[in-house]
Amino acid sequence: MEAVEQIDRIQQEIAEDFSLFEGNKEQSVEYIMDLGMELDPLSEDFKRDEFLIRGCQSKVWLIASKNEGGELIFQSDSNTALTKGLISLLIRVYSGHKPEDIIGSEPWFLEKIGMDQLVGSQRSNGLKAMISRIQEYARSFQNEN
Repeated sequence: MEAVEQIDRIQQEIAEDFSLFEGNKEQSVEYIMDLGMELDPLSEDFKRDEFLIRGCQSKVWLIASKNEGGELIFQSDSNTALTKGLISLLIRVYSGHKPEDIIGSEPWFLEKIGMDQLVGSQRSNGLKAMISRIQEYARSFQNEN
């Protein structure tokens, strides 16, 4: 299976997970916060301004590294449960994939699950900033080659 197909499969799995809530906003938001609780905390060493995502209402730190296979591994943390859940969804989709596959994939699952109805405009802007930062990391690592 091609990597972009794997990314699409993960996005489809997320959409199916959210379909269980049948549009119930409260349950969906609670689920996102639960996902955030499952995200491993980021070491305090990485909670510095250079890893802070600009444009987020909450504090969100994101780091990326490249494994031996050339895939990017993302780690993140946030000071709020909802934001931590949002970044955990993006990490689920993009971590473990090569930079070019990340760059070549759009996060269509967000529209499919109705994310714009689940979070306000401020968090929606923050989500866009998170996606932009993931793309920046992917371009940066791609340019290393």
